This record gives sequence, C-alpha cells and structure tokens, in this order.
Amino acid sequence: MTKKDVPGLEPRGFRWVIAGRLAVSERIGGSGFQHRRVRREEEIRWLTDQGINTVLSLLAPGQNRNAYDEAGFRVFTHTVDGMPETNEEIEAIFTAMDDALSEPRSSVLVHRDTIDETLSGLLAGYLVHSGLVEDPIIATSVIQEIIGRPLGPEGRSLIPAE
Repeated sequence: MTKKDVPGLEPRGFRWVIAGRLAVSERIGGSGFQHRRVRREEEIRWLTDQGINTVLSLLAPGQNRNAYDEAGFRVFTHTVDGMPETNEEIEAIFTAMDDALSEPRSSVLVHRDTIDETLSGLLAGYLVHSGLVEDPIIATSVIQEIIGRPLGPEGRSLIPAE
C-alpha cells in the first residue's frame, strides 16, 4: 500500500461555504503546539481528494507554504492579525478572496489557526461582497448555519451594509 492509497484526514472544522468553490477549516496540521507534519500531510491528501486546489491562508506568510507548494496548490496569503478595523482592511481581505477564486476551476480553502469570530464574519461579509447574498442578515444566518454557532457583534461588523 502506497502513501497515495491511504485515505487522508479531514481538517478540523472543514465546511463548504460555497459548494465545490469555497471552503473553510482550521489551520492544516493543527495550530501551535498541536501542529504535526504527519497530520498536515494527511489533511492535504484529504483536501486534494475533495478537489481543493487553492489555499488562502490568513496566517503570517510562510506557514505551511512549502507543504502547499509540494501538493501543487495555488497559494495566496493575507495576514489577518486580530479583528480588521477599517473598511480598507476588510476590502483587502475580500480582494484576496476574489483573487483566490479568480480561476474558473479554483476550489479554495481559506483558513486561520481556528474558525473564530473574525473568520466567520469575513466569510459572511464575502457572501455580500461577492453578490451571492444581498442581505447582510441572510448572510449572517447562512454562515451561522454553516459554521454551527452564532456570529457575535464583532463578526457582524465585518459584513458590508446593504
């Protein structure tokens, strides 16, 4: 049995936001002291099996970059430290998502260390930004359903108004 024959491991928190096009998960391989190279390899194999071919990392540049390159993923990074505070910062993140999704066959995974209030709010905001959902209240409801937890006021502040 070769390494390729071994099934991969689903990343923690993996969810499709836009089926087949945009997914979210926690950092591949785990975060902090839990990060393991073997787990990262298993998760990358699983992602490849799901059709993921692009990664948008919202972590500091360089984290997992070599592993993504070796797997053949297109890689985009846009560091998000804490909660974005200005409309310009939020728009820059949406532009990074647009860039990652710009290829018609892109299937993008976006991640931070964890799926937190910031990442959830950015995903809801992206639904509005991209025109997939017009109403911010509906975008909030959709992301809450996908992520499986409520979106608080900080996350809601990242969603563009109508």
